Amino acid sequence: MTDEHHGLPKPRRWWAIIAISFGTSLLVLDGAIANVALPTIARDLGVTNSVVTNVVTVYQLVLVMLLLPFSSLGDRMGHRRLYQYGQGVFMAASALCLFADSFAVLLVLRAVQAVGAAMALSVSAAMLRQIYPAKNLGAGLGVNSVIVASSAALAPTLGGYIVGNAHWQLVFVAAVPLAIISLLLGRALPEPEPREGRLQWISASWSAVTMLLVIGGLQLGTHGNAPIGIALALAGVVSLVLLVRREKARTAPVLPVDLLAKPVIGLSALAAMASFVSAGALMLSLPFRLEVGMGYDPQTVGLLLLPFPLTMLVVSPLAGWMSDRIAATKLGVTGMSIAIIGLLLLAFMPDDPGKIGIAWRLAFTALGFGLFFSPNTRLLIGRAPRDRAAAAGGLLSTSRLLGQTLAAVVVGILLAGGMGMGGAPMFLSCALAVLAALCSMTRYWFRESKPV
Repeated sequence: MTDEHHGLPKPRRWWAIIAISFGTSLLVLDGAIANVALPTIARDLGVTNSVVTNVVTVYQLVLVMLLLPFSSLGDRMGHRRLYQYGQGVFMAASALCLFADSFAVLLVLRAVQAVGAAMALSVSAAMLRQIYPAKNLGAGLGVNSVIVASSAALAPTLGGYIVGNAHWQLVFVAAVPLAIISLLLGRALPEPEPREGRLQWISASWSAVTMLLVIGGLQLGTHGNAPIGIALALAGVVSLVLLVRREKARTAPVLPVDLLAKPVIGLSALAAMASFVSAGALMLSLPFRLEVGMGYDPQTVGLLLLPFPLTMLVVSPLAGWMSDRIAATKLGVTGMSIAIIGLLLLAFMPDDPGKIGIAWRLAFTALGFGLFFSPNTRLLIGRAPRDRAAAAGGLLSTSRLLGQTLAAVVVGILLAGGMGMGGAPMFLSCALAVLAALCSMTRYWFRESKPV
């Protein structure tokens, strides 16, 4: 059994960090690598460009549907066991992608890949809490954020190389070597500690269907089916309200209303979602402004956006290390204040700011977000009771995916309304950053004024 305050003993701790780093890398890589292959897949399988985006949409939808149910399952069967089962499912689906010769088969296999990814992601944060000593949890989360950012940055380049030099099916197999390494080192991960109790199948299924209605409705609404999309999303909201009423009566609910009821955790989750929508709206809308509004070619636009992830790579681990020593409120408010200033600088950017002018504004904004993400994550994960760590991790991952989805929705609405090329997306991102900062400030009143 792992001592939560001391983490795993060395050198086992180092092997466990390597194992979970490879596992995290493969899941992030697979989630982003397919984007660059979509035009080739559409041409090869004879589908339209609008239809082929379902390769990405199906993966994200299944992932967000299953994170919370699998978090509950992981508590009952053991985190390491579910994590490794998930990687096994992911590897099997990836291998079968080599033989995908129709669009329908590819979508089914992408859904199975997402099932494996959800199994692993749902418990990864809980295992990080067991791997690192409590005093170094922030630094550990900072290292993990570097793995996530590096993998996301590598995905388009690797995907483009594969599509340009081999069959597109290999894009979905690229992450398998990482899964093999992670599985081989998996014995170093914390021992599975299954807990008594049966999985709440009704709540788990209800949670998945609710996410399907909300996210599926929003995605349909932004793809030309507004009436049906709005109806489904509203049905999802009603379902969510009813599910919350049901889960309040349970001691370890699938939908973690018990954690959300704790002010520090609930405010941290809200701040996380607001910040993910803010950053997502920025990075989704800016390429349109740079390419259509300022006349840069796509390749140059890609290079102009690099200062954001590169700055995050440097700032995230530093912020994680600082969060072990400085209260998350101080770091969070400071970070969001910097991000707000950066977003305003981008909103009022002149028509021809020059490449340097774009780069330093983006880097400055990324500095703010980088100072916020790791400390906020540490607080959300670290303040959850030990037996609800997986639920807290599932809540964090769900907040991130919901934030990314909502960012795509709002940017789509702004573009459709003719407001996506100017400063409107930046003003929206700024408002959401203000909300995240207010959540951080409010936590102070609930005794979060010292490091945890």
